[in-house]
Amino acid sequence: MSGSQQLNSRLKNFNAGDQYEIIDVVGEGAYGVVWPTGQKVAIKKITPFDHSMFCLRTLREIKLLRYFNHENELMETDMHRVIRTQDLSDDHCQYFIYQTLRALKAMHSANVLHRDLKPSNLLLNANCDLKICDFGLARSANFSDENSGFMTEYVATRWYRAPEIMLTFKEYTKAIDVWSVGCILAEMLSGKPLFPGRDYHHQLTLILDVLGTPTMEDFYGIK
Repeated sequence: MSGSQQLNSRLKNFNAGDQYEIIDVVGEGAYGVVWPTGQKVAIKKITPFDHSMFCLRTLREIKLLRYFNHENELMETDMHRVIRTQDLSDDHCQYFIYQTLRALKAMHSANVLHRDLKPSNLLLNANCDLKICDFGLARSANFSDENSGFMTEYVATRWYRAPEIMLTFKEYTKAIDVWSVGCILAEMLSGKPLFPGRDYHHQLTLILDVLGTPTMEDFYGIK
């Protein structure tokens, strides 16, 4: 089936009500399709779930997006494309990180972890306004003991993933988002990822090469 035939098939099966006329596909993820609209509103169509986990993630994302209303929360391009196509001045880096941390403070104040901060999830426009997107892996930091086991390590793209997640620590905190922001800042300044690991072992090796071996105090503090 050609690309145009696949598009026509998806358009035919997409019902957005009488208020919208679907024209084209903007993007497609693991379990959804994004469409642009004349009113600059993107509609995400959820495909049938193969696993109950996807259903839970979708419901969680809807709940969180309904809860938040912040100017740096949810544009024309993203940080990943900007870093790949041009050099950023120190002023740009400072302003972008300021906006990222401002949005992160709003989320963390509500006890919400984003868990997947990376350049492609930082949207930008021509005015240098920055907005954080993709709350598909976000969740509340308020967990009871019996639910703490659900703090899975399958969060965050590996290059921006905190060591405690890769080492499967179940009691990670908001610090995992701060780690990701640090990796993003380094990439803004250098134009390349700070820890571009090929796999888990290589990722940890790159981190230790920069930060050094953990102290015994750190070792005994591991839970």
